[in-house]
Amino acid sequence: MITFEEFETQWLEEVRAGRPSTTQLGNRFAQKILRDWHEIDEATAEVILCDGAGDGGIDAAVFVKADPAEGIEGATWILIQSKYGTALSGPNTITLEAQKLFATLEGRRASLSSVSTELVERLKTFLSNKGIGDKLEYVVATSRKLTEEELEYLRNVRILGRDKFGECFDTDAVSIETIFNKVCEEQQVVGPQISVTLTTSVTASTKDLHIGATTLPDVFKFMNEYKNKSGDLDMLYEKNVRKFLGGKRKVNKGIENTIETTPERFGLYNNGITIVAEHLSRDSVGTLTLTNPYIVNGCQTTRSIWSVLQRKLNAGGSAPTERQKEWEERLKQGVVVTKIVLVGPGGDELLTETTRYTNSQNAVGEKDFIALEADFRAWAPAFNKEFGVFLEIQRGAWEARRAYQKQNPLAVPQYTESANAFDLLKAYAAGWLVEPGIAFGKNPPFAPGGSLFNKIVNEAGFGTDSLFAAYQLQLLAGRYGFGRGATKPSRGQTRYLFMMVAVGLVKDSLIQLGKNSEKVDLVKAVQALARADLLGHFGNVAVGVIDDYLISGGDDTIYLEPEYRKTNDLNAFLKSEKLGKTDEFSPNLRTQISLAKKDFRRGDYLDDVNKVLAAAVCSSVSH
Repeated sequence: MITFEEFETQWLEEVRAGRPSTTQLGNRFAQKILRDWHEIDEATAEVILCDGAGDGGIDAAVFVKADPAEGIEGATWILIQSKYGTALSGPNTITLEAQKLFATLEGRRASLSSVSTELVERLKTFLSNKGIGDKLEYVVATSRKLTEEELEYLRNVRILGRDKFGECFDTDAVSIETIFNKVCEEQQVVGPQISVTLTTSVTASTKDLHIGATTLPDVFKFMNEYKNKSGDLDMLYEKNVRKFLGGKRKVNKGIENTIETTPERFGLYNNGITIVAEHLSRDSVGTLTLTNPYIVNGCQTTRSIWSVLQRKLNAGGSAPTERQKEWEERLKQGVVVTKIVLVGPGGDELLTETTRYTNSQNAVGEKDFIALEADFRAWAPAFNKEFGVFLEIQRGAWEARRAYQKQNPLAVPQYTESANAFDLLKAYAAGWLVEPGIAFGKNPPFAPGGSLFNKIVNEAGFGTDSLFAAYQLQLLAGRYGFGRGATKPSRGQTRYLFMMVAVGLVKDSLIQLGKNSEKVDLVKAVQALARADLLGHFGNVAVGVIDDYLISGGDDTIYLEPEYRKTNDLNAFLKSEKLGKTDEFSPNLRTQISLAKKDFRRGDYLDDVNKVLAAAVCSSVSH
């Protein structure tokens, strides 16, 4: 069992590494909390670090473009105020920092840094041109959760912000403690029990099932209390297979429209929600107290309720219009059909069955459910045991494990390596599915419910071996310094393109040997080559392709690609889903890869490589 303090120390280890300056500490803190909170990094979103003198009250900013294909209907700016350690000295700090932000956005602050000046101009343009679905979110990032008083100050900031900038403005808070609480769901750590009240008319149908109706305002109050107590509303959906769809899918527009126009009819149109809880008690006036509740069906319903009521009830103003008063009266008549299922502490089997059947009627397939709730939970311990590498299926779990190992040095096993499941899915997509552009540029397709997530986990033969092969590919890329801080400019944005080329070379070697070269065969091949310490030969040739492809002034380079020359936007080109797939989009890359395959076949290591591949993979059958 580990405490929050032990988790915090471990989580901050890489933030504090190397005696960073105060500004560097703030930047690292913001970057890591963004990654662990929402899987945001510089590869999948534009991250601008401003912390320091002249930051204008913005330590970091994130720009997420609209992506209708993935259900992201509007553009979003996230402005981070990073209060590392003791930098947050109470609620007044929240007010002072918000005042600085407002003054900056309104053009009332001079002496901004060059980075902040450019950022502010972009934010002003955004606010001038914002549309429905666009968002400006101000997020306070701290070590510990905000107190109730501090949250009240932050809610006041939201009201003032909406008065100044419109309904697109919102506030939120995230902390290391938020991430710790999420890890509590997966790891055996010392975490709080959350009890939340719900005013509802449900009655007991059986000892484990209560059925009835809850008004829309009471659902909203329940969610508000949960968020205040847990620090993270998303935890309410930890057991919901559709949780990553959140407020992004188009179906939500219909739900929100009903709440805004005819809330009194909501119960007629909506299928309702299902809540599971460990314990339920009822007071003398009928209010329920639920211990550790989760919404397992109705994620989109409740998030739509939250979105509309947050805008219309938490916007401030002491003199509501007659139209607002009339809407609020009709809102009280709107109800949500509510089922509450008691699963008891550790009632995973009943919880799993409840989630499966309640979601089956809402177009969540059985495979989607198993992929999230069964497969990854089964793969993690199997992966850990078989390969001696800790498979992290939730951000922060590796920090929790390392803290536990420090506390219990004699505990077995003691892991020294970890792999994040989300990152492995991206590596697999880049190498095995030839999707380097999407792997580099997008996160939603790899989250549960996303197009590539479903394609991968439902693929015949995909499992722990596939994940470990992807891990070997990750390690291979790590040898050449890809990613942020790359010493060679050609390797800063090409990690996933490298993975595609390397696996493509392995596939070509199998074809030349007359071996099967399906995805499952490539998994066997990569693992066998890694065990024999021969995978590096493929890496050396692949990295040569990358470096030659991105050299300025050379032949067959990215800069001479017809599609690239239309925009001269390197970032957009490398994030295209067409990258590496056809001669029409990237003929020069295809030429470079073709030449590399021929060069590889002439290597003095070829006999050793062929012996390993011949033993690892069956021969193909000619028809």
